[in-house]
Amino acid sequence: MENGEVYGPTTEENPGPARGARRGLASCLSLGRLPWQRGALKGSQLLLSLLAFICEEVVSQCTLCGGLYFFEFVSCSAFLLSLLILVVYCTPVYEKVDDDKVKSSDFYITCGTGCVFLLASIIFVATHDKTSAEIAAIVFGFLASFMFLIDFFIMLPGRCQKSELRKPENNPRSEALTEPLNA
Repeated sequence: MENGEVYGPTTEENPGPARGARRGLASCLSLGRLPWQRGALKGSQLLLSLLAFICEEVVSQCTLCGGLYFFEFVSCSAFLLSLLILVVYCTPVYEKVDDDKVKSSDFYITCGTGCVFLLASIIFVATHDKTSAEIAAIVFGFLASFMFLIDFFIMLPGRCQKSELRKPENNPRSEALTEPLNA
């Protein structure tokens, strides 16, 4: 018996364009680490904070500029932080960093960004000059802050379960501790 009759070739020489390894940028991106709902929330956080920042940058003059400047800082920071979290989740960086640290960072960044963005939007409402660019920035700011807070509340039950699992059991010893150690 020849090897050709018993053993067939196990690989193809040219797999064709539809099959094979991903090339270029597609080989670095992986969208499967986040469920699609959280991925959509992360994408909307990124988009809405960018739109809030762009609309705020269009404002040409202001009378009380403190709220505008604070909103500018927060919207730009929110955009960059949400971009950072998405890059970590969607690239091979995720495999190089501890999974718990990524999720913990995501949890705290999302909570902090949502609260500060909401505060910045409220302050901007109190100090704006009622131009259309400012109103658009405020609307996008509130929408972005709500997306951050919704994402935080989605992550909260999983975080609480994880902390419940890590708590040591509090078992008081029922026997007396008067016995010597070397008995």
